[in-house]
Amino acid sequence: MTWRKRIFDLFFASLLVIILGPVILWLICYILIRQGRPLFYVAERMKTPTQPFGLWKFRTMSVVDGDAGVSGGDKHLRITPLGASLRARRLDEFPQLWNILRGDLSFVGPRPPLREYVERFPDIYGQVLHSRPGVTGLATIMFHKHEDRLLARCKTAQETDDIYTRICIPRKARLDMLYQRNQSTCYDFGLVFQTIGNLFRGRSSATRADDG
Repeated sequence: MTWRKRIFDLFFASLLVIILGPVILWLICYILIRQGRPLFYVAERMKTPTQPFGLWKFRTMSVVDGDAGVSGGDKHLRITPLGASLRARRLDEFPQLWNILRGDLSFVGPRPPLREYVERFPDIYGQVLHSRPGVTGLATIMFHKHEDRLLARCKTAQETDDIYTRICIPRKARLDMLYQRNQSTCYDFGLVFQTIGNLFRGRSSATRADDG
């Protein structure tokens, strides 16, 4: 990560913490009342091919033991009513401001992958993770809704894994590499504002895959 990108992240993350602080506190209270504990879901993701970190989100699914892999249609029934609303507006990702301040994430970059996929596809993620993972990015903007539709049709964990590894990973990796070749502060600004615009246009969208 360049020093310009890190300053960009620190400045805007700090600004958003100040601006959104009351909203985040309200969400914490509302989730606690409506849904109870645990408030947060902390998932292992990879910052580099060898360095994991804990990705913070507001919890949107019922808790089960041994949960693994990306979320497809096989996990749909575990999404809580409140969780569906949070996901549709990406409000569950507000706690990732903490990850940005810590340096785990950037605002813009490839979505941080699960360890199992990094280990299964070292050539792909060895290239993709040259960029610091981000909250949003070119692949998120261009492929996210299509990925949702693909995974939502999956009925089993095996089917979800097959679709994700055979279709989603290669297509997202190509977009992530395209971003990597063209990354600049101006490009990051554009992707952030495009993400915000998409959120306002798609507030009524259905639940999304929690692939990280």
